Amino acid sequence: YTMEDLLERIQASEEELKTHMETIHACQIEGYWRVLDFDYEMKLLGHVTQLVDSESWSFNKVSLQTSLEELGPLEPREMIEHCLNCYGKRYTENGKVFYALHEDKVCWGLALMLLQNVVKFNLKEFQYVWQQSVPEGMSTRLDQLKGVALVDRTSHPETISLLRVEDLPEDTVERFNHLFSLREKWTEDDITPYIQDLCGEKQTTGALLTKYARSSVQNGIKVFNSRRPVAT
Repeated sequence: YTMEDLLERIQASEEELKTHMETIHACQIEGYWRVLDFDYEMKLLGHVTQLVDSESWSFNKVSLQTSLEELGPLEPREMIEHCLNCYGKRYTENGKVFYALHEDKVCWGLALMLLQNVVKFNLKEFQYVWQQSVPEGMSTRLDQLKGVALVDRTSHPETISLLRVEDLPEDTVERFNHLFSLREKWTEDDITPYIQDLCGEKQTTGALLTKYARSSVQNGIKVFNSRRPVAT
């Protein structure tokens, strides 16, 4: 779709659409907006982070020119620049263009790359491998993965698995049914990232939980379960 196509179909200003395009990492190729295949986007990010490590750069100072020269033989140059725009902030110094990579975004992307090919990952092993996969100087934290990964503290050993909020049903009742089919009891911290987008303007996640879930206290912690039997 061109921007004109989108403005005709969607009730939003051009500014709002552009902001959303940035959020979903869409790129414009010959006037048309496209969303990259997730695996391909991760491949680009992998190339960039490996280059940062091999050149021993600070992740706050990634040279656009050198990145294009080094990675140009592997991928189209505009895709490398697009990846840097998605995962970094562009700035100019002495007439040269550099990017400061966003720590949270890069850690998020590399975590998804690790999690997408396994059903469940031993949490301790995952945290070790994840930290090793990010550029030198970056710190991985589980709170970077809210709304994309779920930690199971009740299993032995503890595990982590991919659960992306955008893959869940959009309908509120269906969303809650799906979540309770995955896990019978949820803490408020765990479930909030998966229901936040369902809130209306004046609604809170607390109000949604009151309506669609029943609360109880388990080992001193407040947990929520379904108000009705869930078909698993």
